[in-house]
Amino acid sequence: MVDELTVLVCSTDLEPIPGKLRFEWMREALPHINIAHMHRDIPQEPDDHPDFWSIWRRAIHEFHPAPIDTVFGSEPYVSRLAKELDATPLLIDPERVIFPVSGSTIRENPAKYWNDLTVTSRPYFQKRLCLLGPESTGKSRLADTLAAHFGTLAMPEYGRRYDIDHMQGEDGNAKGQNWTEADLVLLANTHIAMREAMAPEAGALLIEDTDIIQTAIWAEFLLGVRSPALEEMIAGADLANHYLVLSADVQWIDDGVRYAGDAAVRRWFFDDAIARLQKLGLSYDVIEGTDWAVRTAQAIDFAVRAFERSQVTVLASK
Repeated sequence: MVDELTVLVCSTDLEPIPGKLRFEWMREALPHINIAHMHRDIPQEPDDHPDFWSIWRRAIHEFHPAPIDTVFGSEPYVSRLAKELDATPLLIDPERVIFPVSGSTIRENPAKYWNDLTVTSRPYFQKRLCLLGPESTGKSRLADTLAAHFGTLAMPEYGRRYDIDHMQGEDGNAKGQNWTEADLVLLANTHIAMREAMAPEAGALLIEDTDIIQTAIWAEFLLGVRSPALEEMIAGADLANHYLVLSADVQWIDDGVRYAGDAAVRRWFFDDAIARLQKLGLSYDVIEGTDWAVRTAQAIDFAVRAFERSQVTVLASK
């Protein structure tokens, strides 16, 4: 309806979401539109100040000095604001019939209104559930099951693929002999990149098959010592909101790409994961038992309980 459109993102210090972040969301969501950010504590309602309209008129002209023809908005105040700017008001869906939701309602329950969020803002509201544990305990299988149950995506574990493509000897069975710290740092960075790429396309809960904590445990096992680089990465990492640690109660199966099947080693993997989570002060639950159905039920229940305050449970379950 116009040749040039400016979206003015207004924020104050008292708002729950930083204005600069909202500005970045809008700039990413509308790359071909002029996005302006006005962050200042000025009156928010006409009753807050006798010069309310003149204050806003000056503020808007400061960010948009060129003449304004049309003011778009969904609130009744648009009519008065347009008059102050010598422009034509155009109210879009003021009764909220087309989009029956408000920003405050979305903030109260982002999972319920997930499709009303811009893709660029979803990672901010998203919760993450990560699976850790010894080899051959069903992490990948459970991650896919949880993703299907909660209607979301599961970030796959890349180490297995990397092992097959880069670490196997001519006999196809290197058994972990060729790993270096650089390989494991690459794995950690790949997982981070995969997660960040998938997050906007996933639901309110993103499932992670593994993360940098699991990679650091593998580094200690494969290299014989802790990796300084990975430990430093963990200290500054954006870690998951909740973890499920899978016990080694189930039988280890050698599929040709696994080499940590010794019972003592599996127990060490489990204990190290628990110790690291406790040291980092992270939230976790333990998945136990030999029955796969029971383990799956435990995981779903723990996930629901862990995120019920974030209202992930409103998502449709299959």
